[in-house]
Amino acid sequence: MTRLRNELVLDKWKDGKKASSHTGALCTNGRDLFSYNLRIGYRSRSGQTILGDFTSPGGDFHSQTTSCHVGKARGIADHVMHPVVFQKSEFKNED
Repeated sequence: MTRLRNELVLDKWKDGKKASSHTGALCTNGRDLFSYNLRIGYRSRSGQTILGDFTSPGGDFHSQTTSCHVGKARGIADHVMHPVVFQKSEFKNED
């Protein structure tokens, strides 16, 4: 898999395609969006993108890099959720 800039990884996630950043820190399998090994986003079967707000103001800070990934993804996500709600949501169980 070709390594891409973060913005291009986010575009691929929005389109439901696999991608990884040049460092591998931000990646998607086409459905889930990961910052390191933390799932920060989800793409539903209908194409809606849902982002967990894993930032300090969002209530669940993990790292500065993850906060940057969330900040960039916020601009393209259809919905942004509180991280606890995101982690417990049933939408992630759809196949």
